[in-house]
Amino acid sequence: MSLKIIPFESEHAVIFKDLNIAWLEKYFYVEPKDEVLLGDCENAILGIGGYIFMAEYENTIVGCFSLIPYEEDHFELGKMAVDPKFQGLKIGQQLLCFALDFAKKNGWKAVTLYSSTKLPTALHLYRKYGFKDIELEKDLPYARSDVKMRLDLIEN
Repeated sequence: MSLKIIPFESEHAVIFKDLNIAWLEKYFYVEPKDEVLLGDCENAILGIGGYIFMAEYENTIVGCFSLIPYEEDHFELGKMAVDPKFQGLKIGQQLLCFALDFAKKNGWKAVTLYSSTKLPTALHLYRKYGFKDIELEKDLPYARSDVKMRLDLIEN
Protein backbone atom coordinates (compact mmCIF):
# COMPACT_ATOMS: atom_id res chain seq x y z
CA MET A 1 0.00 0.00 0.00
CA SER A 2 1.37 3.41 -0.95
CA LEU A 3 0.27 5.53 1.99
CA LYS A 4 2.07 8.82 2.50
CA ILE A 5 1.69 10.88 5.64
CA ILE A 6 2.21 14.52 4.82
CA PRO A 7 2.17 17.78 6.77
CA PHE A 8 -1.02 19.82 6.67
CA GLU A 9 -1.31 22.60 4.11
CA SER A 10 -4.03 25.25 3.97
CA GLU A 11 -5.71 23.44 1.08
CA HIS A 12 -6.37 20.49 3.45
CA ALA A 13 -8.54 22.49 5.89
CA VAL A 14 -11.87 21.45 4.35
CA ILE A 15 -11.01 17.73 4.11
CA PHE A 16 -9.60 17.78 7.67
CA LYS A 17 -12.91 19.18 8.88
CA ASP A 18 -15.02 16.87 6.70
CA LEU A 19 -13.19 13.69 7.76
CA ASN A 20 -13.63 14.56 11.43
CA ILE A 21 -17.27 15.64 11.16
CA ALA A 22 -18.11 12.41 9.34
CA TRP A 23 -16.88 10.19 12.18
CA LEU A 24 -18.22 12.49 14.89
CA GLU A 25 -21.70 12.39 13.37
CA LYS A 26 -21.49 8.61 12.89
CA TYR A 27 -20.69 7.89 16.56
CA PHE A 28 -21.46 11.06 18.52
CA TYR A 29 -22.17 14.68 17.62
CA VAL A 30 -20.09 17.78 16.97
CA GLU A 31 -19.31 19.53 20.24
CA PRO A 32 -18.33 23.19 20.79
CA LYS A 33 -14.61 22.33 21.15
CA ASP A 34 -14.80 20.40 17.85
CA GLU A 35 -16.30 23.45 16.18
CA VAL A 36 -13.41 25.59 17.38
CA LEU A 37 -10.68 23.13 16.37
CA LEU A 38 -12.22 22.17 13.04
CA GLY A 39 -13.62 25.56 12.10
CA ASP A 40 -10.21 27.23 12.11
CA CYS A 41 -7.62 24.50 12.54
CA GLU A 42 -4.81 26.72 11.32
CA ASN A 43 -5.20 29.09 14.27
CA ALA A 44 -6.71 26.71 16.85
CA ILE A 45 -4.14 23.93 16.36
CA LEU A 46 -1.18 25.10 14.28
CA GLY A 47 -1.28 28.63 15.69
CA ILE A 48 -0.67 27.40 19.23
CA GLY A 49 2.27 25.18 18.30
CA GLY A 50 0.36 22.07 17.27
CA TYR A 51 0.64 19.85 14.24
CA ILE A 52 -1.72 18.33 11.71
CA PHE A 53 -0.85 15.51 9.34
CA MET A 54 -2.81 14.07 6.46
CA ALA A 55 -2.80 10.53 5.06
CA GLU A 56 -2.59 10.37 1.27
CA TYR A 57 -3.43 7.13 -0.52
CA GLU A 58 -3.36 6.92 -4.31
CA ASN A 59 -3.31 10.75 -4.55
CA THR A 60 -6.39 11.09 -2.33
CA ILE A 61 -6.46 12.42 1.23
CA VAL A 62 -8.04 9.59 3.25
CA GLY A 63 -7.13 10.35 6.86
CA CYS A 64 -5.72 12.81 9.34
CA PHE A 65 -4.71 13.50 12.93
CA SER A 66 -3.52 16.38 15.07
CA LEU A 67 -1.09 16.84 17.93
CA ILE A 68 -2.10 19.70 20.21
CA PRO A 69 0.12 21.13 22.97
CA TYR A 70 -1.05 19.76 26.32
CA GLU A 71 1.78 20.53 28.74
CA GLU A 72 5.48 21.20 28.24
CA ASP A 73 6.88 18.53 25.88
CA HIS A 74 3.54 16.71 26.09
CA PHE A 75 0.90 16.71 23.35
CA GLU A 76 -2.67 15.54 22.95
CA LEU A 77 -3.32 13.21 20.04
CA GLY A 78 -6.65 14.04 18.54
CA LYS A 79 -8.81 14.58 15.50
CA MET A 80 -7.73 11.23 14.07
CA ALA A 81 -10.08 10.13 11.32
CA VAL A 82 -10.03 7.82 8.31
CA ASP A 83 -12.46 8.02 5.40
CA PRO A 84 -14.94 5.13 5.83
CA LYS A 85 -14.26 4.01 2.23
CA PHE A 86 -10.64 3.33 3.23
CA GLN A 87 -11.12 1.77 6.65
CA GLY A 88 -9.78 -1.74 7.10
CA LEU A 89 -6.48 -0.89 5.39
CA LYS A 90 -4.69 -0.19 8.71
CA ILE A 91 -4.44 3.51 7.88
CA GLY A 92 -5.34 4.44 11.46
CA GLN A 93 -2.55 2.22 12.74
CA GLN A 94 -0.07 3.85 10.37
CA LEU A 95 -1.22 7.30 11.48
CA LEU A 96 -0.74 6.33 15.11
CA CYS A 97 2.75 4.92 14.44
CA PHE A 98 3.70 8.08 12.58
CA ALA A 99 2.38 10.27 15.42
CA LEU A 100 4.34 8.35 18.05
CA ASP A 101 7.54 8.37 15.97
CA PHE A 102 7.11 12.12 15.45
CA ALA A 103 6.67 12.63 19.20
CA LYS A 104 9.76 10.57 20.00
CA LYS A 105 11.88 12.39 17.38
CA ASN A 106 10.84 15.68 18.97
CA GLY A 107 11.83 14.45 22.44
CA TRP A 108 8.36 14.82 23.92
CA LYS A 109 7.70 13.35 27.35
CA ALA A 110 4.23 11.99 26.68
CA VAL A 111 1.18 11.81 24.46
CA THR A 112 -2.33 11.90 25.92
CA LEU A 113 -5.63 11.20 24.22
CA TYR A 114 -9.33 11.17 24.99
CA SER A 115 -11.58 8.44 23.66
CA SER A 116 -14.76 6.54 24.35
CA THR A 117 -15.81 3.03 25.27
CA LYS A 118 -18.06 3.27 22.19
CA LEU A 119 -14.87 2.89 20.12
CA PRO A 120 -13.47 -0.52 21.19
CA THR A 121 -11.35 -0.93 18.04
CA ALA A 122 -9.60 2.38 18.68
CA LEU A 123 -9.08 1.59 22.37
CA HIS A 124 -7.57 -1.79 21.46
CA LEU A 125 -5.17 -0.08 19.05
CA TYR A 126 -4.10 2.51 21.62
CA ARG A 127 -3.47 -0.15 24.27
CA LYS A 128 -1.54 -2.26 21.75
CA TYR A 129 0.84 0.69 21.32
CA GLY A 130 1.33 1.11 25.06
CA PHE A 131 -1.21 3.75 26.07
CA LYS A 132 -2.42 3.32 29.64
CA ASP A 133 -5.76 4.40 31.04
CA ILE A 134 -5.48 7.33 33.44
CA GLU A 135 -7.99 9.19 35.56
CA LEU A 136 -10.37 11.57 33.81
CA GLU A 137 -10.49 15.13 35.09
CA LYS A 138 -13.78 16.71 36.16
CA ASP A 139 -13.99 19.38 33.44
CA LEU A 140 -13.60 17.24 30.35
CA PRO A 141 -12.90 18.87 27.00
CA TYR A 142 -15.50 16.59 25.34
CA ALA A 143 -18.79 15.21 26.68
CA ARG A 144 -18.23 12.00 24.66
CA SER A 145 -14.99 11.19 26.45
CA ASP A 146 -15.19 8.46 29.06
CA VAL A 147 -11.60 7.26 28.58
CA LYS A 148 -8.34 9.15 28.96
CA MET A 149 -5.06 7.50 28.06
CA ARG A 150 -1.41 8.44 28.25
CA LEU A 151 1.77 7.07 26.74
CA ASP A 152 4.97 8.10 28.49
CA LEU A 153 7.79 8.41 25.99
CA ILE A 154 10.61 9.37 28.35
CA GLU A 155 11.18 7.52 31.59
CA ASN A 156 11.50 9.86 34.57
